Amino acid sequence: MSGFDTPARRLLECTTELPPTMTACRKFAEENAEFLSKNGRIMFTIETVEGLAVGGINLNSIDERNGTFSIGIGFDKSYRGSGYGTRAMKILLRYAFLERRLNKFNDYVLEGNAASAAMMEKLGCVREGVRRQVAYIDGKFMDFILYGMTKDEFVAAQKEK
Repeated sequence: MSGFDTPARRLLECTTELPPTMTACRKFAEENAEFLSKNGRIMFTIETVEGLAVGGINLNSIDERNGTFSIGIGFDKSYRGSGYGTRAMKILLRYAFLERRLNKFNDYVLEGNAASAAMMEKLGCVREGVRRQVAYIDGKFMDFILYGMTKDEFVAAQKEK
């Protein structure tokens, strides 16, 4: 993904994106280069059929004992809304539920992030609640809308299609 997309970072990470340092870049590359889950995160690049990198997705907050996880996803501006995100999410959910034998996907969407909320609902996630006023952005406190999906719900949704 191209750097310095503060509007997207606000919606996804509730932060203003700062320029990276060389030390931070090296550390990130070292921690994620081998696709190991020592840090609880497995990172992937999302590419077009032609091999053009258009975004990234990661399996994170993996709790093997309780079978829970989350997914982070981001795209270059020109590829948002084109279906890549939903397709990538389905692939990673299938991997987490059916290959890793995890049982519960948990995530949140910042209030006002209509595109991410729509994708969660399109995937069959259940809106589970609201964590009120947990992020301070642009001078106001904002809510997290909680979403989740169990393995059984995912499998049932795949059979319906």
